[in-house]
Amino acid sequence: MTTLNPYISFRGNARQAMEFYRSVFGGDLIVSTFGESQMSQDPSDDELVLHSQLTGSSGLVLMASDTPARMSFTPGDTISVSLSGEDEAELRGYWDALAVDATITAPFERAPWGDLFGMCTDRFGVHWMVSVTSAPTGSDSSTNAQHGMMD
Repeated sequence: MTTLNPYISFRGNARQAMEFYRSVFGGDLIVSTFGESQMSQDPSDDELVLHSQLTGSSGLVLMASDTPARMSFTPGDTISVSLSGEDEAELRGYWDALAVDATITAPFERAPWGDLFGMCTDRFGVHWMVSVTSAPTGSDSSTNAQHGMMD
């Protein structure tokens, strides 16, 4: 099954924002940092949130991460739509369609964490992340590091 979720970018306060959203929506919050995931390119990134996911008891899923200082960040332009799942053919089809006349931010290829992953901004200015999980559903690898390359 493919899921579609909002993915919000922050500049250094993703953990605080997600803890706030947990207080609003309830549920379980998972947070991994750039340092824990060995994705830091600068020691100042170590404590930044690489990926967080709030899963509410009603099924709501909200994801977020911090944008490192080396990457562009424009407030108001901080939400992406994440498509993830195990069906490679389905997700590759979505990617291929979304990528037409798009700006490719990260090509759809094997990522360091094992998933097939790509990012683009479609011709209408909507930011998309597409991830084919390499592990069974229920594991967090599908989105564990999705945002690590986003600008």
